[in-house]
Amino acid sequence: MGDRLELHQILLDLITPHNVYFQPPSSIRLTYPCIIYELDDINVRYAGSVKYAKHKAYSVTLIDSNPDSEIVDKIMGLNYCEFDRHFISDNLNHYVFTLFYKN
Repeated sequence: MGDRLELHQILLDLITPHNVYFQPPSSIRLTYPCIIYELDDINVRYAGSVKYAKHKAYSVTLIDSNPDSEIVDKIMGLNYCEFDRHFISDNLNHYVFTLFYKN
């Protein structure tokens, strides 16, 4: 996998309408269902004292009014994706995933 814009396109392909937001400011009015993602961590692997691999971990949140959203399975179908938790806020289901994306 590559850069964040490639990841953005992958996420756009999972949801219709294409409501995908990267670190949206509070001034944006979200439309549901939607996917919000943000950089959460960067894991670096070393061989001796040399960096040989770097993986960015993104927190990916699906927000949907449907408690049986089929988008959950689409996100889980991505490589290196782990389900973290589910919670309900304002009568909306929030599914939170960690997605490791190599660059």
